[in-house]
Amino acid sequence: MSPPFADRHQAGVELARELVRLRHKCKWPAPLIVLALPRGGVPVAAPVAGALPAPLDLMMVRKLGCPGHPELAMGAVASGGVHFLNHCLIRQLGISQYQIEQTLHQEQRELARRENKYRHQRPPLALAGKTVILVDDGLATGATMRVAIEATLAHHPDRVLVAVPVGPADTIAELAPLVDRVCCLSTPHPFFSVGQGYRDFPQVDDAEVMALMAGQ
Repeated sequence: MSPPFADRHQAGVELARELVRLRHKCKWPAPLIVLALPRGGVPVAAPVAGALPAPLDLMMVRKLGCPGHPELAMGAVASGGVHFLNHCLIRQLGISQYQIEQTLHQEQRELARRENKYRHQRPPLALAGKTVILVDDGLATGATMRVAIEATLAHHPDRVLVAVPVGPADTIAELAPLVDRVCCLSTPHPFFSVGQGYRDFPQVDDAEVMALMAGQ
């Protein structure tokens, strides 16, 4: 079966269409803010913010990769120190507290580097009382989105939605009780990776993120 999306931009256009429909149906009362999870979420979120229309900002998060298996998330961390750990996986793989702390410190440093580079000292948008839509290019384990939700809720928004083009049904079910709504366009089964939803799925670099954010 062919992947449902040509690339992240096209996925964002389709996601925007669904969110516009939901906005009219649900009549969200609070002003909207779209928060992209860098880097892959930014090219998806840009057309979403343009279509709603709503201001676009960043929710800075980093996956905590397992030692020796960096693509497998043992948790995630967000700006401000909010973090989530998958204790079941950590126990299963025998990951030590020292390894966790080393990985956490490393990713916090990378978060600070990226935030400084992407924002150019521009402060984050105020989220209190707003309808916040968290956008990424897809879900896998849900670790980064989980910590993004927790970091967002700390700012007391009116409501929080998660919007992604692709993800597994079980992860969506796990996240659904944490937010007001999860919008996911494609739930392939069996699910292997976010990339299976895209025909063209290159790495997103810092330059692309900064170019998209500069247009806001």
